[in-house]
Amino acid sequence: MTTTFKGNKSHLPSKLCQQCGKAMTWRKAWANNWEQVKYCSERCRRAPSKGTS
Repeated sequence: MTTTFKGNKSHLPSKLCQQCGKAMTWRKAWANNWEQVKYCSERCRRAPSKGTS
């Protein structure tokens, strides 16, 4: 009988926050719109863009 640790998230997809570069791991709350998720937090979403224009 083999058991796996249910908290192991290494197999879930991840991406980097466009604002701070922090790695974000897939969450069930993002299941329907994972492709549109760009920021790790509300703070990063509201912050001015790092890019130069």
